[in-house]
Amino acid sequence: MDGTSLSQVRMGTRAGRAVIAAATLGSGLTLLDGTVVNVALRIIGTDLGADLAQLQWISNGYLLSLTSLILLGGSLGDHFGRRRVFLIGTVWFAVASLLCGLAPTPEALIAARILQGIGGGLLTPGSLAIIQSVFVREDRPPAIGAWSGLGGIAAAVGPFVGGGILEVASWRWIFLINLPLALLTVWIALRYVPETHDPTATRHFDIPGATLTMLALAGLTYGLIEVGSAVALVAGLLGVAAGVAWVRVERRAREPMLPLGMFRNRTFSAANAMTLLVYAALGAVLFFLVLQLQTVTGYGPLAAGMATLPITVCMLLLASRGGRFSARAGPRIPLTFGPVVMGLGTLWLVTVDADASYLTTVLPGLTVFGLGLSLTVAPLTATVLAAAPEEHAGLASGVSNAVARAGSLLAVAALPPLVGLTGEQYADPVALDAAYTPAILACSGLLVLGGAISWVLIPAHVP
Repeated sequence: MDGTSLSQVRMGTRAGRAVIAAATLGSGLTLLDGTVVNVALRIIGTDLGADLAQLQWISNGYLLSLTSLILLGGSLGDHFGRRRVFLIGTVWFAVASLLCGLAPTPEALIAARILQGIGGGLLTPGSLAIIQSVFVREDRPPAIGAWSGLGGIAAAVGPFVGGGILEVASWRWIFLINLPLALLTVWIALRYVPETHDPTATRHFDIPGATLTMLALAGLTYGLIEVGSAVALVAGLLGVAAGVAWVRVERRAREPMLPLGMFRNRTFSAANAMTLLVYAALGAVLFFLVLQLQTVTGYGPLAAGMATLPITVCMLLLASRGGRFSARAGPRIPLTFGPVVMGLGTLWLVTVDADASYLTTVLPGLTVFGLGLSLTVAPLTATVLAAAPEEHAGLASGVSNAVARAGSLLAVAALPPLVGLTGEQYADPVALDAAYTPAILACSGLLVLGGAISWVLIPAHVP
Protein backbone atom coordinates (compact mmCIF):
# COMPACT_ATOMS: atom_id res chain seq x y z
CA MET A 1 0.00 0.00 0.00
CA ASP A 2 1.46 3.39 -0.91
CA GLY A 3 1.86 6.45 1.30
CA THR A 4 -0.88 8.40 -0.48
CA SER A 5 -3.64 5.93 0.27
CA LEU A 6 -2.75 6.04 3.97
CA SER A 7 -2.67 9.83 4.15
CA GLN A 8 -5.59 10.04 6.57
CA VAL A 9 -4.07 10.79 9.97
CA ARG A 10 -5.06 14.20 11.35
CA MET A 11 -3.33 16.58 13.74
CA GLY A 12 -4.90 16.71 17.20
CA THR A 13 -6.09 13.10 17.14
CA ARG A 14 -4.74 10.27 19.25
CA ALA A 15 -3.26 8.61 16.17
CA GLY A 16 -1.68 11.89 15.06
CA ARG A 17 -0.07 12.51 18.43
CA ALA A 18 1.24 8.93 18.54
CA VAL A 19 2.79 9.14 15.06
CA ILE A 20 4.52 12.40 15.93
CA ALA A 21 5.68 10.94 19.26
CA ALA A 22 7.22 7.86 17.64
CA ALA A 23 8.87 9.83 14.85
CA THR A 24 10.18 12.46 17.26
CA LEU A 25 11.49 9.94 19.79
CA GLY A 26 13.33 8.04 17.06
CA SER A 27 14.90 11.01 15.33
CA GLY A 28 15.37 12.68 18.71
CA LEU A 29 17.64 9.85 19.80
CA THR A 30 19.96 10.52 16.87
CA LEU A 31 19.86 14.29 17.36
CA LEU A 32 20.40 14.02 21.11
CA ASP A 33 23.45 11.82 20.65
CA GLY A 34 24.80 14.28 18.11
CA THR A 35 25.05 16.98 20.80
CA VAL A 36 24.89 15.30 24.22
CA VAL A 37 28.48 14.13 23.79
CA ASN A 38 29.78 17.69 23.50
CA VAL A 39 29.40 18.47 27.18
CA ALA A 40 31.08 15.17 28.13
CA LEU A 41 34.08 15.42 25.82
CA ARG A 42 36.46 16.84 28.41
CA ILE A 43 35.55 14.17 30.98
CA ILE A 44 35.69 11.38 28.37
CA GLY A 45 39.09 12.66 27.28
CA THR A 46 40.40 12.60 30.84
CA ASP A 47 38.88 9.22 31.69
CA LEU A 48 40.02 7.44 28.53
CA GLY A 49 43.21 9.43 27.91
CA ALA A 50 42.04 10.80 24.55
CA ASP A 51 43.59 13.70 22.61
CA LEU A 52 41.64 16.32 20.63
CA ALA A 53 41.72 14.31 17.39
CA GLN A 54 40.20 11.30 19.17
CA LEU A 55 37.55 13.53 20.76
CA GLN A 56 36.70 14.88 17.30
CA TRP A 57 36.35 11.32 16.02
CA ILE A 58 34.10 10.39 18.96
CA SER A 59 31.82 13.15 17.70
CA ASN A 60 32.44 12.80 13.98
CA GLY A 61 32.62 9.01 13.67
CA TYR A 62 28.95 8.97 14.55
CA LEU A 63 28.09 11.74 12.11
CA LEU A 64 30.18 10.12 9.39
CA SER A 65 28.37 6.78 9.27
CA LEU A 66 24.97 8.41 9.87
CA THR A 67 25.46 10.89 7.03
CA SER A 68 26.82 8.26 4.65
CA LEU A 69 23.89 5.89 5.10
CA ILE A 70 20.90 8.21 5.40
CA LEU A 71 20.22 8.16 1.65
CA LEU A 72 20.41 4.39 1.53
CA GLY A 73 18.21 4.22 4.63
CA GLY A 74 15.59 6.37 2.92
CA SER A 75 15.60 4.13 -0.16
CA LEU A 76 15.32 1.01 1.99
CA GLY A 77 12.34 2.50 3.79
CA ASP A 78 10.60 3.45 0.55
CA HIS A 79 10.95 -0.13 -0.68
CA PHE A 80 10.69 -2.41 2.38
CA GLY A 81 8.42 -0.20 4.47
CA ARG A 82 9.22 2.98 6.33
CA ARG A 83 8.04 1.71 9.69
CA ARG A 84 9.96 -1.57 9.34
CA VAL A 85 13.29 0.08 8.53
CA PHE A 86 12.64 2.71 11.21
CA LEU A 87 12.19 -0.06 13.81
CA ILE A 88 15.30 -1.95 12.67
CA GLY A 89 17.32 1.25 12.93
CA THR A 90 15.98 2.00 16.40
CA VAL A 91 16.94 -1.44 17.75
CA TRP A 92 20.38 -1.23 16.07
CA PHE A 93 20.90 2.20 17.61
CA ALA A 94 20.04 0.88 21.07
CA VAL A 95 22.50 -2.02 20.83
CA ALA A 96 25.27 0.32 19.63
CA SER A 97 24.47 2.70 22.50
CA LEU A 98 25.06 -0.18 24.93
CA LEU A 99 28.47 -0.77 23.33
CA CYS A 100 29.29 2.94 23.69
CA GLY A 101 28.44 2.80 27.36
CA LEU A 102 30.76 -0.17 27.88
CA ALA A 103 33.70 1.09 25.75
CA PRO A 104 37.05 0.70 27.59
CA THR A 105 39.24 2.79 25.24
CA PRO A 106 38.92 5.78 22.89
CA GLU A 107 39.25 3.46 19.89
CA ALA A 108 36.45 1.20 21.15
CA LEU A 109 34.21 4.20 21.75
CA ILE A 110 34.88 5.56 18.27
CA ALA A 111 34.01 2.16 16.74
CA ALA A 112 30.79 1.95 18.77
CA ARG A 113 29.86 5.50 17.74
CA ILE A 114 30.28 4.52 14.10
CA LEU A 115 27.91 1.60 14.70
CA GLN A 116 25.48 4.03 16.36
CA GLY A 117 25.56 6.14 13.23
CA ILE A 118 24.59 3.16 11.09
CA GLY A 119 21.45 2.68 13.17
CA GLY A 120 20.76 6.39 12.93
CA GLY A 121 21.13 6.23 9.16
CA LEU A 122 18.31 3.68 9.04
CA LEU A 123 15.84 5.33 11.42
CA THR A 124 16.35 9.03 10.70
CA PRO A 125 14.90 9.32 7.17
CA GLY A 126 12.01 7.05 8.12
CA SER A 127 10.90 9.36 10.92
CA LEU A 128 10.18 12.27 8.60
CA ALA A 129 8.95 10.09 5.70
CA ILE A 130 6.39 8.50 8.04
CA ILE A 131 4.93 11.94 8.86
CA GLN A 132 4.97 13.02 5.22
CA SER A 133 3.19 9.85 4.08
CA VAL A 134 0.51 9.27 6.76
CA PHE A 135 -0.81 12.76 7.52
CA VAL A 136 -3.41 14.41 5.29
CA ARG A 137 -1.86 17.05 3.06
CA GLU A 138 -3.20 20.11 4.88
CA ASP A 139 -1.91 18.83 8.22
CA ARG A 140 1.63 18.11 7.04
CA PRO A 141 3.12 21.61 7.62
CA PRO A 142 2.06 21.78 11.30
CA ALA A 143 2.96 18.10 11.78
CA ILE A 144 6.40 18.71 10.32
CA GLY A 145 6.64 21.84 12.45
CA ALA A 146 5.87 19.85 15.60
CA TRP A 147 8.36 17.15 14.58
CA SER A 148 11.03 19.73 13.71
CA GLY A 149 10.49 21.70 16.90
CA LEU A 150 10.58 18.69 19.19
CA GLY A 151 13.53 17.25 17.28
CA GLY A 152 15.33 20.57 17.52
CA ILE A 153 14.74 20.50 21.25
CA ALA A 154 16.36 17.06 21.39
CA ALA A 155 19.46 18.48 19.71
CA ALA A 156 19.52 21.67 21.78
CA VAL A 157 18.80 19.96 25.11
CA GLY A 158 21.68 17.52 24.59
CA PRO A 159 24.26 19.57 26.50
CA PHE A 160 21.78 20.07 29.36
CA VAL A 161 20.97 16.35 29.57
CA GLY A 162 24.65 15.45 29.34
CA GLY A 163 25.57 17.92 32.05
CA GLY A 164 22.85 16.65 34.36
CA ILE A 165 23.94 13.04 33.93
CA LEU A 166 27.60 13.92 34.50
CA GLU A 167 26.72 15.61 37.79
CA VAL A 168 25.24 12.42 39.25
CA ALA A 169 26.71 9.51 37.27
CA SER A 170 29.42 8.37 34.87
CA TRP A 171 29.63 9.73 31.32
CA ARG A 172 28.69 6.21 30.18
CA TRP A 173 25.07 6.89 31.13
CA ILE A 174 24.70 9.48 28.38
CA PHE A 175 24.65 6.45 26.06
CA LEU A 176 22.91 3.91 28.29
CA ILE A 177 19.90 6.19 28.73
CA ASN A 178 19.09 5.53 25.06
CA LEU A 179 17.98 1.96 25.81
CA PRO A 180 14.66 2.70 27.58
CA LEU A 181 13.93 5.54 25.13
CA ALA A 182 14.45 3.20 22.19
CA LEU A 183 12.18 0.61 23.81
CA LEU A 184 9.42 3.21 24.19
CA THR A 185 9.85 4.26 20.55
CA VAL A 186 9.49 0.68 19.34
CA TRP A 187 6.34 0.14 21.42
CA ILE A 188 4.60 3.27 20.13
CA ALA A 189 5.57 2.58 16.51
CA LEU A 190 4.35 -1.03 16.60
CA ARG A 191 1.03 -0.01 18.12
CA TYR A 192 0.12 3.20 16.33
CA VAL A 193 2.21 3.85 13.20
CA PRO A 194 0.83 2.42 9.93
CA GLU A 195 3.20 0.89 7.42
CA THR A 196 3.81 2.84 4.19
CA HIS A 197 6.07 2.38 1.22
CA ASP A 198 6.58 3.56 -2.33
CA PRO A 199 5.15 0.96 -4.74
CA THR A 200 7.41 2.30 -7.49
CA ALA A 201 10.57 2.03 -5.39
CA THR A 202 13.50 0.25 -7.00
CA ARG A 203 14.55 -3.26 -6.03
CA HIS A 204 18.15 -2.33 -6.80
CA PHE A 205 20.16 -0.64 -4.08
CA ASP A 206 23.09 1.52 -4.98
CA ILE A 207 25.82 -0.05 -2.86
CA PRO A 208 28.65 1.55 -4.92
CA GLY A 209 27.06 4.95 -4.38
CA ALA A 210 26.74 4.41 -0.61
CA THR A 211 30.35 3.16 -0.40
CA LEU A 212 31.71 6.15 -2.31
CA THR A 213 29.70 8.49 -0.11
CA MET A 214 31.33 7.07 3.01
CA LEU A 215 34.81 7.11 1.45
CA ALA A 216 34.39 10.73 0.36
CA LEU A 217 33.22 11.92 3.77
CA ALA A 218 35.77 9.80 5.65
CA GLY A 219 38.65 11.05 3.52
CA LEU A 220 37.65 14.69 3.85
CA THR A 221 36.97 14.37 7.58
CA TYR A 222 40.31 12.67 8.27
CA GLY A 223 42.12 15.21 6.14
CA LEU A 224 40.56 18.10 8.06
CA ILE A 225 41.05 16.66 11.55
CA GLU A 226 44.66 15.58 10.95
CA VAL A 227 45.55 18.57 8.74
CA GLY A 228 49.28 19.23 8.38
CA SER A 229 50.46 15.66 7.87
CA ALA A 230 51.21 13.85 4.61
CA VAL A 231 48.66 11.15 5.50
CA ALA A 232 45.98 13.80 5.96
CA LEU A 233 46.76 15.28 2.54
CA VAL A 234 46.48 11.87 0.89
CA ALA A 235 43.23 11.14 2.74
CA GLY A 236 41.78 14.48 1.69
CA LEU A 237 42.70 13.92 -1.95
CA LEU A 238 41.20 10.42 -1.85
CA GLY A 239 38.04 11.92 -0.37
CA VAL A 240 37.79 14.42 -3.21
CA ALA A 241 38.42 11.64 -5.76
CA ALA A 242 35.70 9.50 -4.17
CA GLY A 243 33.31 12.44 -4.34
CA VAL A 244 34.00 12.95 -8.05
CA ALA A 245 33.59 9.21 -8.64
CA TRP A 246 30.28 9.29 -6.77
CA VAL A 247 28.90 11.94 -9.12
CA ARG A 248 29.95 9.88 -12.14
CA VAL A 249 28.45 6.70 -10.71
CA GLU A 250 25.16 8.39 -9.85
CA ARG A 251 24.90 9.93 -13.31
CA ARG A 252 25.45 6.61 -15.07
CA ALA A 253 23.61 4.24 -12.72
CA ARG A 254 20.37 2.78 -14.04
CA GLU A 255 18.77 3.12 -10.60
CA PRO A 256 20.94 5.54 -8.59
CA MET A 257 20.76 6.01 -4.85
CA LEU A 258 20.18 9.71 -5.48
CA PRO A 259 18.81 10.79 -8.87
CA LEU A 260 20.85 13.93 -9.52
CA GLY A 261 17.97 15.30 -11.57
CA MET A 262 16.26 16.21 -8.27
CA PHE A 263 18.78 19.03 -7.96
CA ARG A 264 17.56 20.62 -11.18
CA ASN A 265 14.76 21.97 -9.03
CA ARG A 266 16.22 25.30 -7.89
CA THR A 267 14.20 25.35 -4.68
CA PHE A 268 15.34 21.86 -3.69
CA SER A 269 19.00 22.73 -4.36
CA ALA A 270 18.86 26.10 -2.60
CA ALA A 271 17.11 24.68 0.47
CA ASN A 272 19.73 21.96 0.79
CA ALA A 273 22.58 24.44 0.35
CA MET A 274 21.06 26.52 3.10
CA THR A 275 20.63 23.41 5.26
CA LEU A 276 24.35 22.66 4.90
CA LEU A 277 25.33 26.15 6.10
CA VAL A 278 22.84 26.41 8.96
CA TYR A 279 23.61 23.01 10.46
CA ALA A 280 27.35 23.51 10.02
CA ALA A 281 27.04 26.63 12.13
CA LEU A 282 24.71 24.99 14.66
CA GLY A 283 27.02 22.02 15.20
CA ALA A 284 30.13 24.18 15.52
CA VAL A 285 28.52 26.75 17.84
CA LEU A 286 27.41 24.07 20.31
CA PHE A 287 30.79 22.29 20.07
CA PHE A 288 32.86 25.41 20.79
CA LEU A 289 30.50 27.14 23.23
CA VAL A 290 30.21 24.19 25.61
CA LEU A 291 34.01 23.75 25.62
CA GLN A 292 34.50 27.50 26.14
CA LEU A 293 32.10 27.61 29.06
CA GLN A 294 33.84 24.71 30.80
CA THR A 295 37.49 25.42 30.03
CA VAL A 296 37.61 29.24 29.97
CA THR A 297 34.59 30.55 31.91
CA GLY A 298 34.84 27.81 34.55
CA TYR A 299 31.38 26.24 34.33
CA GLY A 300 30.83 22.69 35.51
CA PRO A 301 29.20 20.15 33.14
CA LEU A 302 25.67 20.77 34.46
CA ALA A 303 26.01 24.56 34.36
CA ALA A 304 27.41 24.43 30.81
CA GLY A 305 24.50 22.24 29.76
CA MET A 306 21.90 24.42 31.46
CA ALA A 307 23.38 27.48 29.77
CA THR A 308 21.99 26.26 26.43
CA LEU A 309 18.40 26.07 27.73
CA PRO A 310 17.28 29.28 25.96
CA ILE A 311 17.53 27.44 22.62
CA THR A 312 15.35 24.64 23.98
CA VAL A 313 12.72 27.03 25.34
CA CYS A 314 12.52 28.94 22.05
CA MET A 315 12.15 25.73 20.05
CA LEU A 316 9.51 24.36 22.40
CA LEU A 317 7.38 27.50 22.32
CA LEU A 318 7.85 28.71 18.77
CA ALA A 319 8.97 26.00 16.31
CA SER A 320 5.50 24.71 15.42
CA ARG A 321 4.35 28.32 15.00
CA GLY A 322 7.23 28.80 12.60
CA GLY A 323 5.77 25.99 10.51
CA ARG A 324 2.33 27.62 10.49
CA PHE A 325 3.80 31.02 9.64
CA SER A 326 5.66 29.50 6.70
CA ALA A 327 2.47 27.84 5.46
CA ARG A 328 0.79 31.27 5.34
CA ALA A 329 3.63 33.57 4.28
CA GLY A 330 5.70 31.20 2.17
CA PRO A 331 9.25 30.01 2.87
CA ARG A 332 11.37 32.92 1.62
CA ILE A 333 10.80 35.29 4.54
CA PRO A 334 11.48 32.83 7.41
CA LEU A 335 14.38 31.18 5.58
CA THR A 336 16.00 34.56 4.99
CA PHE A 337 15.50 36.23 8.34
CA GLY A 338 15.77 33.11 10.50
CA PRO A 339 19.46 32.44 9.70
CA VAL A 340 20.29 36.16 9.88
CA VAL A 341 18.79 36.34 13.38
CA MET A 342 20.79 33.24 14.31
CA GLY A 343 23.90 34.99 12.99
CA LEU A 344 23.24 38.02 15.18
CA GLY A 345 22.85 35.78 18.23
CA THR A 346 26.10 34.06 17.34
CA LEU A 347 27.90 37.42 17.16
CA TRP A 348 26.71 38.14 20.69
CA LEU A 349 28.30 34.87 21.85
CA VAL A 350 31.73 36.11 20.73
CA THR A 351 31.85 38.01 24.05
CA VAL A 352 31.88 34.80 26.12
CA ASP A 353 35.23 34.78 27.92
CA ALA A 354 36.71 34.14 31.37
CA ASP A 355 34.80 37.05 32.93
CA ALA A 356 31.54 36.65 31.00
CA SER A 357 28.26 37.21 32.81
CA TYR A 358 25.57 34.72 31.91
CA LEU A 359 22.81 37.34 32.03
CA THR A 360 24.52 39.79 29.67
CA THR A 361 26.35 37.45 27.28
CA VAL A 362 25.26 33.82 27.14
CA LEU A 363 21.54 34.27 27.86
CA PRO A 364 20.80 37.02 25.30
CA GLY A 365 23.06 35.50 22.67
CA LEU A 366 21.45 32.06 22.88
CA THR A 367 17.94 33.53 23.11
CA VAL A 368 18.41 35.45 19.85
CA PHE A 369 20.01 32.36 18.32
CA GLY A 370 17.06 30.22 19.45
CA LEU A 371 14.52 32.66 18.03
CA GLY A 372 16.19 32.47 14.65
CA LEU A 373 16.42 28.69 14.80
CA SER A 374 12.71 28.44 15.66
CA LEU A 375 11.87 30.53 12.63
CA THR A 376 14.10 28.42 10.36
CA VAL A 377 13.83 24.72 11.13
CA ALA A 378 10.24 23.82 10.21
CA PRO A 379 10.04 25.95 7.01
CA LEU A 380 13.37 24.57 5.87
CA THR A 381 12.26 20.97 6.26
CA ALA A 382 8.87 21.60 4.70
CA THR A 383 10.43 23.40 1.72
CA VAL A 384 12.78 20.52 0.93
CA LEU A 385 9.92 18.01 1.03
CA ALA A 386 7.51 20.22 -0.95
CA ALA A 387 10.09 20.67 -3.71
CA ALA A 388 10.46 16.90 -4.21
CA PRO A 389 7.95 14.46 -5.72
CA GLU A 390 5.66 13.03 -3.02
CA GLU A 391 6.55 9.43 -3.87
CA HIS A 392 10.17 10.23 -2.98
CA ALA A 393 9.37 11.33 0.57
CA GLY A 394 11.90 8.94 2.04
CA LEU A 395 14.61 10.00 -0.37
CA ALA A 396 13.95 13.72 0.07
CA SER A 397 14.00 13.25 3.84
CA GLY A 398 17.26 11.35 3.52
CA VAL A 399 18.86 14.10 1.44
CA SER A 400 17.81 16.81 3.90
CA ASN A 401 19.08 14.86 6.91
CA ALA A 402 22.31 13.81 5.18
CA VAL A 403 23.10 17.39 4.21
CA ALA A 404 22.40 18.62 7.76
CA ARG A 405 24.68 16.00 9.31
CA ALA A 406 27.37 16.58 6.69
CA GLY A 407 27.35 20.26 7.59
CA SER A 408 27.94 19.52 11.28
CA LEU A 409 30.48 16.81 10.47
CA LEU A 410 32.65 19.00 8.24
CA ALA A 411 32.39 22.07 10.47
CA VAL A 412 33.45 20.23 13.63
CA ALA A 413 36.27 18.59 11.68
CA ALA A 414 37.50 21.73 9.91
CA LEU A 415 37.14 24.60 12.38
CA PRO A 416 39.41 23.43 15.25
CA PRO A 417 42.56 23.08 13.11
CA LEU A 418 41.65 26.17 11.06
CA VAL A 419 41.56 28.30 14.22
CA GLY A 420 44.74 26.70 15.60
CA LEU A 421 43.26 24.22 18.09
CA THR A 422 45.04 20.83 18.10
CA GLY A 423 46.32 18.11 20.44
CA GLU A 424 45.18 18.57 24.03
CA GLN A 425 44.71 22.35 23.74
CA TYR A 426 40.97 21.96 24.32
CA ALA A 427 41.88 21.75 28.04
CA ASP A 428 44.13 24.86 27.92
CA PRO A 429 42.10 28.03 28.70
CA VAL A 430 44.51 30.35 26.88
CA ALA A 431 44.67 28.27 23.69
CA LEU A 432 40.93 27.60 23.59
CA ASP A 433 40.00 31.24 24.23
CA ALA A 434 42.23 32.37 21.37
CA ALA A 435 40.59 29.87 19.00
CA TYR A 436 37.01 30.51 20.16
CA THR A 437 36.49 34.00 18.72
CA PRO A 438 37.45 33.28 15.08
CA ALA A 439 35.46 30.03 15.17
CA ILE A 440 32.29 31.79 16.35
CA LEU A 441 32.76 34.61 13.82
CA ALA A 442 33.03 31.99 11.07
CA CYS A 443 29.75 30.43 12.23
CA SER A 444 28.02 33.82 12.11
CA GLY A 445 29.26 34.31 8.56
CA LEU A 446 27.89 30.91 7.49
CA LEU A 447 24.45 31.81 8.85
CA VAL A 448 24.28 35.18 7.12
CA LEU A 449 25.36 33.52 3.87
CA GLY A 450 22.55 30.98 4.30
CA GLY A 451 20.03 33.79 4.66
CA ALA A 452 21.35 35.49 1.54
CA ILE A 453 21.02 32.29 -0.48
CA SER A 454 17.40 31.94 0.63
CA TRP A 455 16.53 35.51 -0.32
CA VAL A 456 17.96 35.08 -3.80
CA LEU A 457 16.98 31.51 -4.66
CA ILE A 458 13.98 30.42 -2.54
CA PRO A 459 10.64 31.41 -4.09
CA ALA A 460 7.98 33.27 -2.16
CA HIS A 461 5.72 30.23 -2.36
CA VAL A 462 6.34 26.54 -3.09
CA PRO A 463 3.45 24.64 -4.76
